[in-house]
Amino acid sequence: MTTDTLTDVFEEHRPVLLGVAYRMLGRVADAEDVVQEAWLRWSGGDRSAVREPRGYLVRVTTRLAIDRLRQIKARGETYVGPWLPEPYVTEFGDTAPDTAERAVLADSVSLAVLVVMESLSPLERAVFVLREAFGYPYADIAAMLDRGEPAVRQLAGRARKHVEERRPRYDVDPARRRDLTERFMAAAAGGDLAQLMELLAPDVRLVGDSGGKSRAPLRVLESADHVGRFLIGVAGKGIQDAAVRFLELNGGPAVLVLSGGRPDSVLQLDIADGRVQAVYVIRNPDKLRSLVP
Repeated sequence: MTTDTLTDVFEEHRPVLLGVAYRMLGRVADAEDVVQEAWLRWSGGDRSAVREPRGYLVRVTTRLAIDRLRQIKARGETYVGPWLPEPYVTEFGDTAPDTAERAVLADSVSLAVLVVMESLSPLERAVFVLREAFGYPYADIAAMLDRGEPAVRQLAGRARKHVEERRPRYDVDPARRRDLTERFMAAAAGGDLAQLMELLAPDVRLVGDSGGKSRAPLRVLESADHVGRFLIGVAGKGIQDAAVRFLELNGGPAVLVLSGGRPDSVLQLDIADGRVQAVYVIRNPDKLRSLVP
């Protein structure tokens, strides 16, 4: 292949590779580093035996992501307060909002599922991502990971059981989520505690991720009363030169709050049965850099 052809082939598959790496790592910068390393191997390696570029690139990216995930776990770094994945801008192209494909993609990249996946082993996570999010046959996954197919099926079963047992229930319909998110923001911004309480499930949880680098609860808040009063209190203090933008993050509608034109926080809701089941607030500035307008 010529250099231009190599680049064109890689760029064609880049979105899939980034999707695999991000679901494996939950960190945008690490995912981009992994994809860049995959490019170096693709452009500088021996491709004479490569018959199917996409499969080859997914295999390389997956293995690099497993290595990176093992390094992260081996460091055993202590994180201040609750941890949430780095927000990831998701675009599903022309896929209709109500298709099964979109629902699967949105679920596999949701904040709630990524948090659950943090407790999987690197191999379990790789198998889960390749099978559940991208639909690869067990035989193909086994070849990618140099494992026997029975072993891969066992890994998939364990990972699926673990995720299903801990996966929060939520509505993946983007229109319903957007509508309730707008009502939620209006009630909070307007200081309307009564209206906000009507939107919150009795056992709602608020998870704030600051990494100790900005103000956010260092523990998960639980119950509609605690969460509602906290949100009204925060809204009452205001943010200097604030602006709000709606965008799609991690497969669903989210709110980006700007202060002086710079990202201050991201808010996303898990919604089920017409009520807010969980509120995710990301304020760690390191996780907001990729969202700079």
